[in-house]
Amino acid sequence: MADGGFDFSPGAQIPLQGGTGQTAATNALASVSYRDSPMEDILKADNEIHKSKVSKGRFSLFEPNLGEAFARALHMRTLGGGRGALIQSFGMEPQTVVLHALAAQRIRKDRDIKLTAVTALFGLVFLPGLLVWLGVFQVRRTLAGSKDRRSGLIGTGVLVGVGLLAVILLLRLPFDGFLGWYVRGVIVGPVIGWVLARRICETTAKDLRARWSDLLAGGGLGAKVPEAVPGNPGDATREAIRTGIEKLTAEQHSNVAFYAGPKGILGMGTRWGSWQLAEALVPKDASKEIHQFRSYDVIRAIHDQLKLLERGPINSGGFPPPSVKHWIVSAVGEGAGSVSRPDGQDVDGYQFKSHAIQRICNEQQFGAGNRHYLGVQFVLWDGQLVITMMITVTVLHETLRIEVSGHALGPIHGLFTSGPSAKTVSRPKTVRFWETTSRTLPLVEPKEAVRLAVRAPFTWYPPILDFLGGKIALPEPFGLRHPWAEQPWKHRFMADDAMRAATPVLRVAHKAALRVLDEHGVDTSGFSSRAASLFGAVQDPSPKKVDAYDA
Repeated sequence: MADGGFDFSPGAQIPLQGGTGQTAATNALASVSYRDSPMEDILKADNEIHKSKVSKGRFSLFEPNLGEAFARALHMRTLGGGRGALIQSFGMEPQTVVLHALAAQRIRKDRDIKLTAVTALFGLVFLPGLLVWLGVFQVRRTLAGSKDRRSGLIGTGVLVGVGLLAVILLLRLPFDGFLGWYVRGVIVGPVIGWVLARRICETTAKDLRARWSDLLAGGGLGAKVPEAVPGNPGDATREAIRTGIEKLTAEQHSNVAFYAGPKGILGMGTRWGSWQLAEALVPKDASKEIHQFRSYDVIRAIHDQLKLLERGPINSGGFPPPSVKHWIVSAVGEGAGSVSRPDGQDVDGYQFKSHAIQRICNEQQFGAGNRHYLGVQFVLWDGQLVITMMITVTVLHETLRIEVSGHALGPIHGLFTSGPSAKTVSRPKTVRFWETTSRTLPLVEPKEAVRLAVRAPFTWYPPILDFLGGKIALPEPFGLRHPWAEQPWKHRFMADDAMRAATPVLRVAHKAALRVLDEHGVDTSGFSSRAASLFGAVQDPSPKKVDAYDA
């Protein structure tokens, strides 16, 4: 069991990267862990409903970049001890994204081990010089981040001034003997260490950018995470990671969803359309009573027919094979900061058992409690578009109601699909000044090498770096897909696909329900006429904010 009991899994399972037709969103989010852009860029990708938080640290010199902060936040949120429940990520494989975050952390850890050795050899031995140079770079970084252009120029001037003073001291040093040589080492040692550190950082930066680019191209190397494979029965750290990945996979396949008011069903997107068919249950023969049936009988018939959606009278492509699933939906507040998954005898591995699903469908239709929905889901556009149609059937007194609602989750924000660009500088030619020439710059700038070298000795205890440099707090309730998904209505073809799915699903649901009613002696003439008018209304569906009630 994935919820803390016995684990009968066959051992360490490392999911393969991507899945058939669902690689775009997975690879886009996996590439974030390899990026070297500013940490604040994550705020550009947040949608209007779900917001990330960026916490600034005490010193900008310790500030992480986007890849470092995202990989760290994702690791702690998905595999950390005492973590909260996760929302399903439809149209992608969250375990692949987490594995890439771990792989990126391992690459940086190997780099930091080398940088720590360089820092110890050329920094701690010549500590006074190291502190002076770090102070200069911190002042320059602080002033460079100011909006005042003069402040940035002052910071550069301070660095140049200190450099000239160092050269003068080397040429005219007032000390002799050991003290003189040590002072020279204090001046030169940190500079030599910086040169070596920059070469180490440049090699790692090329590796990280190559993985970033390959993921967005749809290929690349899989995530190598030895930490996820226990080496022996007593390897508690690796076993915790392996168990965490198994738990993540189990939550991904849970049949429990959460409705957060105007936010819609978390992970599925907001409700953009809703169609209801409600009519009285009248016997077909006035001298006879209706044969007893339950809501689940109608749902089961609709379920069987939805499985056949991919078939049609004309070979025109049509629907891909849909995912038809019974859902138990729990209502949470719009501003809920977390969700909790149910447990008990009716739940096994984050999944409600079959008998519990039937009971909720038949009995919990009014008042408090969870509700049952039948969902048919299409994952399109290589995982960038997720269309979910939710169907619920209720019987109250003598009225049967069939409700079909549409949810749509659009593509991942464009920030995550942007590839790395080379760092170049353009300058006018000396003679033909009207023409320019461009030159490719190293990936790691001088100040970046200093930042990485300063952070390296503290990576053995990441909370220190969170305090000194800052961190990212992921949106809650957290799922890997929905916080950074855009609305599909800005993409013409995606919008068409979402709206075209409504009519066939509605027809199948009504046709299957009417057949069950007819078999149980119900007069379906009222249902048929009301369904006909509803089919006319659904001919031209348009997206609306159904959950934003104007009351």
